[in-house]
Amino acid sequence: MPKGSILVIDDETEIREGLEALLSSEGFQVTLTDTATSGLAKLEDQPFDLLLLDVSLPDRNGLDLLREIRRRDPYLSVILITAFGSIDMARAAFKSGAQDYITKPWSNDELVAQVSLAIEGRRLREENVQLKRALKQRYNFPNIIGKSEKMLALLDLVTQIAPSRSTVLINGESGTGKEVIAKAIHSASTRTDKAFIPVNTGSIPVDLLESQLFGHVKGAFTSAVASKKGLFEVADQGTIFFDEIGTIGPETQAKLLRVIQEREFMRLGGTDTIKVDVRILAASNEDLRGLVREGKFREDLYHRLNVISLYLPPLRERKEDVPLLVERFLERYCQENGKPPRSFTNGAMKLLMDYDWPGNVRELENVVERGVVLSVQELMDVDLLPESVRTREIVKGVRLQLAEFLPPMPGESALHGNSPSHSLFEIMEEVERRIIVDMLERTNWNQTEAAERFQIPLSTLNQKIKRLGIETRRRTASSPRGGFGSEAEDSASTASTTR
Repeated sequence: MPKGSILVIDDETEIREGLEALLSSEGFQVTLTDTATSGLAKLEDQPFDLLLLDVSLPDRNGLDLLREIRRRDPYLSVILITAFGSIDMARAAFKSGAQDYITKPWSNDELVAQVSLAIEGRRLREENVQLKRALKQRYNFPNIIGKSEKMLALLDLVTQIAPSRSTVLINGESGTGKEVIAKAIHSASTRTDKAFIPVNTGSIPVDLLESQLFGHVKGAFTSAVASKKGLFEVADQGTIFFDEIGTIGPETQAKLLRVIQEREFMRLGGTDTIKVDVRILAASNEDLRGLVREGKFREDLYHRLNVISLYLPPLRERKEDVPLLVERFLERYCQENGKPPRSFTNGAMKLLMDYDWPGNVRELENVVERGVVLSVQELMDVDLLPESVRTREIVKGVRLQLAEFLPPMPGESALHGNSPSHSLFEIMEEVERRIIVDMLERTNWNQTEAAERFQIPLSTLNQKIKRLGIETRRRTASSPRGGFGSEAEDSASTASTTR
């Protein structure tokens, strides 16, 4: 088995044949070519462990060729061949991405030693990348929590596409964690040690977005007192993530399309073309195809972005992930707030599981953080959940109270075989009354707080209390709460404390 595969690109026949004879005798597999064009073709056809590259080629400068090769394969070991050695040559070689350089004529022993070391370095780099990748897969991406089938399928796909350089479009509702997925793709790619630049296009004014992305030259506009790099230059060799990409304007869309297609752009006010190697990830909570149909988003840009499409399911479609997410957030916010470990009661957890989470993972995280901050004991009960999460429980409780006179639901029969004898107006008024009483009891009969939770003016709440005849004095634990038309409620309805 050969010690390694080597490609030699040199236009001098004697040099090529001499290297082949020497390295083949040492157990290496050697392939020869004499131009940059044919060398690139061979690199496309098969992988090599090492490239021996002449600085002076008939069709292209070796240093320029090296920079292109490095963009294509950042882990390929390269040794430059040059007719002269100097400090400037060494700097140029290392800056272009070469592991070493040799000068003509060379010592065969030194050359073999350099080749062996370079190939070993290549293998070590590959092993490190594979090890990192294996560890990340083993721990299922540490920043992504989920055991649902939809999330596991998504993570399998993320693992598969991460090493490529393809553009990825991540679709999903707000708060589902699209940036977390983008970071996972970047961290599992060969660009993991380079920059990850997130850009929230929806939060940057249109007139500033292009300057942020592409940079500008001095004098490009009134406040441009000096030239400035854009985010594309900062992200060179790395990844740039466009969040809410559907919000960018038509002119910026056209320039972004050129960067994706040509991998080059010009700064605002400039004339020089800047080339970059940036992987583009984009996310949207809108239907970009719909925006294309409406003429608000370029169709050609959409197809360039949609090379690989990922769908991040909303939390309501993966409820089995809620307990895992809650556990992670509890751990995080207990540590951040210096509190002992906390947990939710079964009743509170049931509400968290039943809730549909319109704000998705972000809303769940906020709810857990709020609970931790407000908690004074280890077990966190329903009272530490926001009203939005508890609303379903309130309505459910009201329905149980009104079960004897509410019309039966489809498939149900009226309780005790009795049909409701109350008008729709009476039933709706009683529902409103009991919901208001329930809220007043939850706020210790603080009408101002109750009005704030209902999101209505205090005067409106007072009018409803008067119209419904609600007793505003707080009930004691022994106060009766009879059913519809009971004595307790009749006495409450005749009270005049609010009048």
